[in-house]
Amino acid sequence: MISFIIPTLNEEKTIERTLQSIKKLRDYDYEVIISDGKSKDRTIEIAKNCGAEVIVYEGTIRQTISSGRNLGASIASGKLFVFMDADVVIPDINIFFKKALNIFENQKKLVGLTVSIKVLPELETLADKIIFKIINYYFLLSNNVFNSGGASGEFQIIKASIFNKLKGYDERITVAEDIEMFRRLAREGKTKIEMSLIVMHTGRRAHKVGWPKLLLSWWTNWLSVFVFGRSFSTVWEEIR
Repeated sequence: MISFIIPTLNEEKTIERTLQSIKKLRDYDYEVIISDGKSKDRTIEIAKNCGAEVIVYEGTIRQTISSGRNLGASIASGKLFVFMDADVVIPDINIFFKKALNIFENQKKLVGLTVSIKVLPELETLADKIIFKIINYYFLLSNNVFNSGGASGEFQIIKASIFNKLKGYDERITVAEDIEMFRRLAREGKTKIEMSLIVMHTGRRAHKVGWPKLLLSWWTNWLSVFVFGRSFSTVWEEIR
């Protein structure tokens, strides 16, 4: 059983495309869980119409993405948790998961897998191509060479048993919770990026705020998490 866990907040523009890409998966048992942070648009309606199970956050303060992922995982029943963003699509999903699951089968110590991240071709800019190539190779070094762990939150596959042992994502971290998760996973076993596997997303944050500002924000938060154990930013702006 594979559990797809997708945190959402006002994702009516993208969630249907994401869920339709998952529905093309054959030959494997899977479930799709939408962990919603109180959307005010049609996100929940669309998700239910696409056959996803929906769990809605009931807290009073704004939910972090860590909390959203953990809430979804709390009702998941798969042996592998696939955490992905609401604007991500998986091309050739059956070939993709055949290879991904073979990697887990053949590498018994593997606890976390990530893949190459790209922007959808119709939205991709030259800056997107360059920067995501650099990011993908950074994760190649941090996972496959130095065994220190690292992955962006667009797409992560994690063994459920290890995820539960680590008690999930650190909900105190607003930004860089994704790379921090993989750093902890690397202490439990092997983490890996499979460069030949690709997922695509909208690139909307970089396109909205600009790459210089976004890179500065990422690096500031990553450094803060590594040094102080908490992110520099207390709120991550909603970009839709």
